[in-house]
Amino acid sequence: MAIKYLKKAIKKPETDDVKTRAAVQNILDDIEKRKEEAIKELNKKFDKYEGEIIVSKEKIEEAIKKVDQKTKDDVQFAYERVRKFAEHQLKSMNNNFEVELSKGLFAGQRLIPVETAGCYIPGGRYAHISSAVMAITPAKVAGVEKIICASPPKGNDGANAGIIYAANLCGANTIMNLGGVAAIGALTHGLFGNPPVDFLVGAGNQYVAEAKRIVYGKVGIDQFAGPTEIAIIADKSADKELVAADIVGQAEHGYNSPGWLFTTDKSLADYVMKRIPELIKELPELPRTSADAAWKDYGEVILCDSNEEMAKISDQYASEHLEVHAENLEWWLKRLKNYGSLFLGEETTVAYGDKCSGTNHILPTKGGGRYTGGLFVGKFIKTLTFQRMTKEATELVGATTARLARAEGMEAHARTGDIRLKKYGYSK
Repeated sequence: MAIKYLKKAIKKPETDDVKTRAAVQNILDDIEKRKEEAIKELNKKFDKYEGEIIVSKEKIEEAIKKVDQKTKDDVQFAYERVRKFAEHQLKSMNNNFEVELSKGLFAGQRLIPVETAGCYIPGGRYAHISSAVMAITPAKVAGVEKIICASPPKGNDGANAGIIYAANLCGANTIMNLGGVAAIGALTHGLFGNPPVDFLVGAGNQYVAEAKRIVYGKVGIDQFAGPTEIAIIADKSADKELVAADIVGQAEHGYNSPGWLFTTDKSLADYVMKRIPELIKELPELPRTSADAAWKDYGEVILCDSNEEMAKISDQYASEHLEVHAENLEWWLKRLKNYGSLFLGEETTVAYGDKCSGTNHILPTKGGGRYTGGLFVGKFIKTLTFQRMTKEATELVGATTARLARAEGMEAHARTGDIRLKKYGYSK
């Protein structure tokens, strides 16, 4: 039997892309032309803010004092785990090396961090304090020299105090009161006394995601990101209430955040479809409005015949976040191939990874898990290659190069080999 959609999404994450693209392109063009003047107008228009763009040391100290001690302790908890995980990731990467590929031909690689990174920290609908930890910490561990972060101002007070505290703790060199497309433009072009960033990372709404897509090439970016997603694989052993609660937990991100359930248990599917609207109704107004629209327009429930069928459909969707509420977790870990981050067993949940457990929450969406993983320390590091040769190695390498170049019709390439063969006393 083929898979059966018990609930099918009305919309796709790409639904708003065309409209968003045009609006973002116009803003970025204006920023490139009018620089700081355009940025200040955008801050006033969208965030009702006319204060300082660069957060001063005095303002950082004021923000630190505003944050209660329990929140500081929680940020420290998250920071320590994200940093420790990033440090272990760095250790797992191949080191600098050089190898003799054939007699006299040496090649190698150097791992060099980018010089300047821009970290966007969302702060519009919700104050994403944890995003500061996720974006800045791996950059610092990687050895990035200058880290510039930007987060939306909230009225006259500037960026959220908790975000400023976390950004400062994790090692940001500069913090800016800038949000949305304005922030991406400023980081790209190096405004307000900052250098243009080499690499730009961070989560954000569809406008931020589209701005990153457009500036890619002028700067590097972590990934093409869309609305946050959750998929859950669940069999008859799953706790139905936990499954429903976890889908709602991600749906509150925004009106276009997909939630998908893949299950072999019809009774679980029926329960979840009935329970999710009930859980949404119990939320405060802002998350309720977002979650209600997200589940109505983007939620799906898919009934499968077997574990293999669930794994196959999951790999096709390549969800940003993937939870497995099923027996034999080791089988799922080995079988599943496409996802942003995997959460095995009911004891963990996406929210843990989102906030403090150690893995990064800046992850691929819209099927990106088929070809890339999430943000990690390695994305701030360039793997650069080099080579050197002895004159004796030219007898083999130079002649081979010349022949291949001529086979390709590239005579000038061939002659760079010829001239060396002649200089070092070798015949063609």
